Amino acid sequence: MKKQKRETVKSKGANILNKTFLILLVLTMIIPLWYTFVTSISSNISSMQPGVRLWPTEFSLEGYVTIWSKMELWRPFLNNVIVTVIGTIFHVLFAAMAGYVLIQKELPGKKIIVSMIILTMVIPEEAIMIPLYIVNRDLGLLNTLTSLIIAGLVSGFSILLMRNFFLSIPSDLAKSARMDGAGDFWIFRKIYLPLAKPGLATVLLFEFVSRWNQFTQPLLYISDSDKYTLQIALQSLVISTDATSSSDFFTPNVRMAGIMIALIPLVIIYPFVQKYFVKGIMLGSTKE
Repeated sequence: MKKQKRETVKSKGANILNKTFLILLVLTMIIPLWYTFVTSISSNISSMQPGVRLWPTEFSLEGYVTIWSKMELWRPFLNNVIVTVIGTIFHVLFAAMAGYVLIQKELPGKKIIVSMIILTMVIPEEAIMIPLYIVNRDLGLLNTLTSLIIAGLVSGFSILLMRNFFLSIPSDLAKSARMDGAGDFWIFRKIYLPLAKPGLATVLLFEFVSRWNQFTQPLLYISDSDKYTLQIALQSLVISTDATSSSDFFTPNVRMAGIMIALIPLVIIYPFVQKYFVKGIMLGSTKE
């Protein structure tokens, strides 16, 4: 009995310690985000006051008005939406199509193809940065949004993740459909895609976040300010804020408003896909 009581006390102590650690970990993420939001809805003068504020002393939307209208953040925001939405749709579609092909038993050289796909995941992005720049230059895609959409249009990780999802779907469904005269496109569209919603949502979320926060490719391929994406525009804002010229100086509420605008789409999309996300990660990572 005493041994059981000791184990119970130790278990409760461990649970309390774990919960305390998790609460502190969450606070380290929430407090900076809350501070950013509070500063963004503060007036120009109050946002320049020193110290960390957890509540606005003087409520104002000056920061949002300044960065959206006067600094025309709507233009890079729209560019970011175009690149992210179109690129994500095609990325998910191509990953699903490739994953479906890889589950076909009669596919010749399937193991070699999978090995080559895995090999692409080993190569660091920095190693192919210059070759990709040369390819885009030779194709005349520099300084166009098309170059940003094509960049990362396919991914070995997404293809293998969708392949694992499709492998979890009973193959008897496809066999029955083929006996009724259905083709591969019908089977892919009517059977596999509806049953792989967790996988599609997982790939969509990963790719959407990656493209929305894309920085390296726009920095390399885009030089026209009218075609800047959101992250490049925010970087320009930071550089202008660090400038010594008073005409280039922007108050903290303007900078924080830009950050909050960049976060809004990510906050909006997550609730719609989060119910599939955990299931998708678990199934896609464990299925062989």
